[in-house]
Amino acid sequence: MKDKQIQSYDIPLHDIKTIVDVEEYSFYYFLATVGIGLVILFGIFYLFYLWYKKRNSFNIRKENFKILNNLDLTNTKKSAYDMTFYGATFKDDSDRHKQMYENLINRLEVYKYKKEVESFDSEVLGYIDLYKGMIDV
Repeated sequence: MKDKQIQSYDIPLHDIKTIVDVEEYSFYYFLATVGIGLVILFGIFYLFYLWYKKRNSFNIRKENFKILNNLDLTNTKKSAYDMTFYGATFKDDSDRHKQMYENLINRLEVYKYKKEVESFDSEVLGYIDLYKGMIDV
């Protein structure tokens, strides 16, 4: 057998460079993305909260309009007082509303302040319906 010569692996390599630090920004990009996502998410929740709060808010005009539409006009005295009280909510909407309200109140005076009253006549019922028809909620 021939003698094998042992090769040396300690040859100097001139083309390979030393290890260099590489700047890595992906963690900062990730943090920025998460931050922006959280801001958007909180913004959506805040808008949802405002919508929900507004949806469940109490509206006195709507409630008084419901009461006016559900008045029992057969109970004349109570209806006259209720029409005066709940109708006052809408009298300041315009000059026309104010005139109509005052006209209606003058016609309802006959049905108040007495122990016994008769039922509404057709003219007063017409004024009541006209006033309820004018109301915008």
